Amino acid sequence: QAQLVESGGGLVQAGGSLRLSCAASGRIFSTYPMGWFRQAPGKEREFVAAISRSATSTHYADSMKGRFTISRDNAKNTMWLQMHSLKPEDTAVYYCAAFGVLGISRPLTSDVDYWGQGTQVTVSS
Repeated sequence: QAQLVESGGGLVQAGGSLRLSCAASGRIFSTYPMGWFRQAPGKEREFVAAISRSATSTHYADSMKGRFTISRDNAKNTMWLQMHSLKPEDTAVYYCAAFGVLGISRPLTSDVDYWGQGTQVTVSS
């Protein structure tokens, strides 16, 4: 069993930056590919970014490429999402995810074994 706790969300102006963190409990963090999803009001949860177990490969949704960076530190059981050049359309609840599959280039919500509780990101125009 793994528990994931996000932090770092908040209110930021368009063009600003935020850094989200995901802290994982237990000693199994390094065995899971990890990632982020987000869900805006009235919309489906969508993939944001993913990172392999050893952090050797990363994947991003097209609209996040060049603006978001995913990283992890297995020794600290922590993953991050650095977000730059934020836009109002980035407003959503962001969820940390631990994948139950190794193929994470375009993961689905059904590929997730564990979810965090979410952290709100609001970008004002």
